[in-house]
Amino acid sequence: MKSNSSDHKPTHNRRSIRLKGFDYTQPGAYFITLVTQDRACLFGDIQDGCMLPSPEGIIVDETWHELEDRYPYLECDAWIVMPNHVHGILIYQEAPPYYSREAAGGPIKPLGQIVGAFKTMSTKRINLRRGTPGAVVWQRNYYEHIIRNDVEWSRIRQYIAMNPHRWAADNENP
Repeated sequence: MKSNSSDHKPTHNRRSIRLKGFDYTQPGAYFITLVTQDRACLFGDIQDGCMLPSPEGIIVDETWHELEDRYPYLECDAWIVMPNHVHGILIYQEAPPYYSREAAGGPIKPLGQIVGAFKTMSTKRINLRRGTPGAVVWQRNYYEHIIRNDVEWSRIRQYIAMNPHRWAADNENP
């Protein structure tokens, strides 16, 4: 932390964990992990290797799926909602020929803005359901990995599919 001399309030210098100079709007596949604030288990429970979603978990699942409708250049590949985190693969495709930047609200949004929109939409719906306006649901940042080849893609899909079976040993499991 460093002090800002103009107002004497501490400010945080956060370094970006994104790949410097990389265009996060270009076609490709990205593995994403989002974690709840304080790793709170809001989205359900794991029983016998199966995720049993809470109403909040269902909201998160539905919101993730809706990304495809909201952004026509985006495809949701494999994903899993876990008790306190989400793993998913988002695929940026070439913008369809009918894609109108004006009608869609502007240019193709970079990955960070897509993740931010997902967090905002799901948080609003969860807080509306719980009667907790303004409550924080997600940690500030997210993990991303650019999927570089089919072998990686297959490995990550398998990791996502098997995540509930590994919950007892998961680093995100409190």
